Amino acid sequence: MTSLLRRVKTTISIHAHRRVRGLLEGEYFSVFHGRSLEFDDLRPYVAGDEIRDIDWKATARLGSPMIKRFIAARKHTLLLIVDTGRAMAALAESGESKRDLSVLAAGTLAYMATRHGDRVALVAGDTEHTVFVKPGSTEAHLERILQRIHSSTTAESPASGLARQLEYASTAFRRRMIVFVISDDRELGETEVRLLKRLGVQHEVLWLTIADADLMKADWADKRMHDVEHAAALPGILRSDPKLRAEFEAKVEERTTSHSDLFDGLAISSGRVSAEADVVNGLFRLLEVHRHARR
Repeated sequence: MTSLLRRVKTTISIHAHRRVRGLLEGEYFSVFHGRSLEFDDLRPYVAGDEIRDIDWKATARLGSPMIKRFIAARKHTLLLIVDTGRAMAALAESGESKRDLSVLAAGTLAYMATRHGDRVALVAGDTEHTVFVKPGSTEAHLERILQRIHSSTTAESPASGLARQLEYASTAFRRRMIVFVISDDRELGETEVRLLKRLGVQHEVLWLTIADADLMKADWADKRMHDVEHAAALPGILRSDPKLRAEFEAKVEERTTSHSDLFDGLAISSGRVSAEADVVNGLFRLLEVHRHARR
């Protein structure tokens, strides 16, 4: 069986400049590894210490500046919520498989998390199934997660049912986690928006959309295309119609703007990727936006 984690590592090396990889890891660390608030003990102030760490009551009592020292609690749980319905078996905007982009994005973030000592869990599924993989931090665990995403996402899978997975995550976990959603490029219904609001209160949520294929692309005019949702062929003559081309582009722009406005209103950082070569940079931009948006 091909190792998907090894493929993720190789792709990161090929598509990401060393500086970008470093920045990506730095963004992950800065966003998810804040100061611990668990008090440990006191020690004398030394030059260079943060003024905000001075314990003024202890300083007054002892007659010299004293610094509060904290236990460095860095463990987090990253929960990946991945849409594995059949729509994710379709082509992305680049012509690559959405499934491959999904595996690469999940693998990249999960790999960074475990490198920083965090644990990774998975909730995945469709309209008929929801699968939960318990948190873990070994490379073998990450491989199992990626294999689960890959094997579950096929053209024969049931339809996407992200509301089912969001419902599971919003009711099954009490402890605050980092929730990273990987989804198909589609409109969200009222139920999904309601569940996202609930998740946003409970957890730290980020959202990555895998962009749809451009079915009107001139390079694909002579190729036979099928709608994975309905197994219906899309006639080439329709895909070459200039009027439909304009309507398609307008719809894509409308949906992208709608998604952006929705996630901004929910205070959820979101990003969008369309090709394997975009994934690492796309994750970097998403983490950077999330860091600056935090309160």
